[in-house]
Amino acid sequence: MRLRLPDDDATQDLGRRLAAKAQPGDVLLLEGPLGAGKSTLARAFIRALLHAPRLTVPSPTFTLVQSYTAPSGVEIWHYDLWRLDGPAGLEELGWDEAQDGIVLVEWPDRLGDLTPPHALHLRLSHDGAGRLAELRGEARWLDGL
Repeated sequence: MRLRLPDDDATQDLGRRLAAKAQPGDVLLLEGPLGAGKSTLARAFIRALLHAPRLTVPSPTFTLVQSYTAPSGVEIWHYDLWRLDGPAGLEELGWDEAQDGIVLVEWPDRLGDLTPPHALHLRLSHDGAGRLAELRGEARWLDGL
């Protein structure tokens, strides 16, 4: 599925709509070049799950992972694997534990063999003044978008 996202508001709206569909055990793989909107979408997704629209959601570029607990008790894990060479360091970052919660991964190409087969693949790219989102995954993710 391909969606045109004309601005940041549309990117954030997509993040909120995906959050409404998220369940424990879900993994979202956010792909795309620098500045394509991966962090924008992830922040909106996390804020929606936490019911905290103004929450500061820092990028995990330097910490590699940030975790949050939703009001429902579900853990949300936000990984930015830009600085990893491959999957070897993921065990130290709580990867196995994260699989019980909801996981967002920026730069998922670093996962290698640890890429979950059931993950939603979301590729963002620049499209003129806006963005293009390409989604690939289970029908429940795509229905109604």
